[in-house]
Amino acid sequence: MAYRPSKKTRKTLLGGGAVVLLAGLNAPAALSFAEDRYHAYKIDQPAYKAEYGSWERVNIPKEYRTNAIHAALLHTGKVLIVAGSGNDEKNFDEGTFDTVLWDPAENTFQKIPTPEDFFCGGHAQLPDGRLLIAGGTARYEVLDDKVKRAGGGMRVKNENPDKPLKLKKGTVFRSPSGAEYRARFDVTVPKAKREFEVDYFESGQMKPWKTKVTAAEQRVFVEAVNEGPDAVATDAAQYEIVGLKGKEAANSYGLAEKITMDKQDFQGIRAAYEFDPTAEKYIRVDPMKEARWYPTLVGLEDGRVLSVSGLDDVGAILPGDNEIYDPKTKKWGKGPFHYFPTYPALFLTKGGKLFYPGANAGYGPADKGREPGIWDLKKNTFTKVPGLTDTDQLETAASLMLPPVQDQKVMVLGGGGVGESKKSTARTAVIDLKQDSPAFEAGPDLPQGTRYLNSVIMPDDTVFTSGGSEDYRGRGASNILKAQSYDPKTNTFKEAAEPTVGRNYHSEALLLPDGRVATFGSDSLYGDKDNTKLGKFEQRMEVYTPPALHRGKDKRPVIGSGPENAERGTTVTYESADADRIATARLMRPSAVTHTTDVEQRSIELGLKKTGGKLSVTVPDDPTLVPPGWYMLFVTDTDGVPSEAKWVKVA
Repeated sequence: MAYRPSKKTRKTLLGGGAVVLLAGLNAPAALSFAEDRYHAYKIDQPAYKAEYGSWERVNIPKEYRTNAIHAALLHTGKVLIVAGSGNDEKNFDEGTFDTVLWDPAENTFQKIPTPEDFFCGGHAQLPDGRLLIAGGTARYEVLDDKVKRAGGGMRVKNENPDKPLKLKKGTVFRSPSGAEYRARFDVTVPKAKREFEVDYFESGQMKPWKTKVTAAEQRVFVEAVNEGPDAVATDAAQYEIVGLKGKEAANSYGLAEKITMDKQDFQGIRAAYEFDPTAEKYIRVDPMKEARWYPTLVGLEDGRVLSVSGLDDVGAILPGDNEIYDPKTKKWGKGPFHYFPTYPALFLTKGGKLFYPGANAGYGPADKGREPGIWDLKKNTFTKVPGLTDTDQLETAASLMLPPVQDQKVMVLGGGGVGESKKSTARTAVIDLKQDSPAFEAGPDLPQGTRYLNSVIMPDDTVFTSGGSEDYRGRGASNILKAQSYDPKTNTFKEAAEPTVGRNYHSEALLLPDGRVATFGSDSLYGDKDNTKLGKFEQRMEVYTPPALHRGKDKRPVIGSGPENAERGTTVTYESADADRIATARLMRPSAVTHTTDVEQRSIELGLKKTGGKLSVTVPDDPTLVPPGWYMLFVTDTDGVPSEAKWVKVA
């Protein structure tokens, strides 16, 4: 029930100051001021907070304010906030890339040297607690009316089996007609492949060895040296590499299908790094084979990571070339081939298959890769699932595996039309993957059509959702200052306290070890209702404290001493003076979120026994439910009040 102050309190609040204002100002302005005062008073009352929760702004020193594009919780309890160039082309041109490490327990910040532009890359938690980050930005987009030089992809060939070909940024390629084009990036083409063919006898005679050489190739984006349409090339041709001599010149050349004045999209990078939470620095690992911008990285049951989709090094969406990273060798290998739009939501399910609910962010045609389904990685088959409505509005939708993961239910919330569409939907839907023929069923509607909704799994098995906007990137001042909590058991939403900061594109939310939810970022296209002023990136952070922490702030259960490591299928025991009143225990995987896409978060139900001031919890013996890595162990009491988390490493 909502908090309602007495008539006397309301009279006091709306009295004195408001009366003075009414005398000097117009009545609507005075009324608005009085209502704001009353609202501020109402939401600060203990009874209100115990029912709806509360929000608090984070005090960030100016030098640490950044454009939060990515956020990941580390097992040290700190949050890695990655901006890269932060959707700011000036930063990109200057090579200014940003990462901030935030300690929410102490509210301290530090800058982390950032070696690449990780803006719009992908990330995933690794078994040892490091964070894998791969892909990012090689070049910002150039819109049709801004393209001055023809550009396109150049396939660089190397027929030399003895030596790789290394070309620097600025290398010139010359067409048969004499038009010249510069490489926008360094490019290294591997050695050609040499194969030996032997046939010892032919008509009774010894036949000598034969060798077959297959040219190696690598692609690079090129741009015409001269401005204007004269450099447009619509036919496939072979290009001379200017400056090469002798054997190198004879063995090397460029091939291009077409070079145009069309819009030039963002381009990805191949770089990959691990962030070490202990050393608090990025460590370079082998790059991906494909350049990727807007990829999804999803952890598998054996600790490897699958990298899916993205825009490549010439700004084209990858047709299905996926890769798998092995944290033991620090190298990438070939993954199963399948096409997805950029930033697809992919969830590891029981048995090792991946479920794609159709939610995605960004790029790809409207009629390809949008239907939800189950992807069997071993067989590389994709089985579509029915039942979802508004399938033309899955871009910028939120999705998650509902808690606990053993239930194998996935929820989709909101979303919008492809690209800059004004469409948005209030639709939610849930699918039970345990069914023989799983299909989506309708869930309760959101308060209104919502894109960019952030959704966070809570220790009590509810889902906290907040923010978003009704139109593309908050257009028309359409940010939604609402929040709600979803209960999977009752399939209902409950109103929550309203945030004070709007969040849309490039926003994130994640669960903190103390049970609160932190929200970051937002990148509105415009700054006013009439769409006449350019928007400004939202650098304020806000933290939500759920109602249970207000109701039980003085009686939170405590997990005492016990092991930091746990093996699947085993039982581990912790001291706890509150053991008798503990109702549930959950392992919660820390988030790595961007563009409202968080495929890392999951909540795992643990077997629970309580004896003599001790808690014993049993970890499921299934790596597809509990992938290796660090988890937050939460216990919740019979009143729904959660403990603070204890970090546990599961092998």
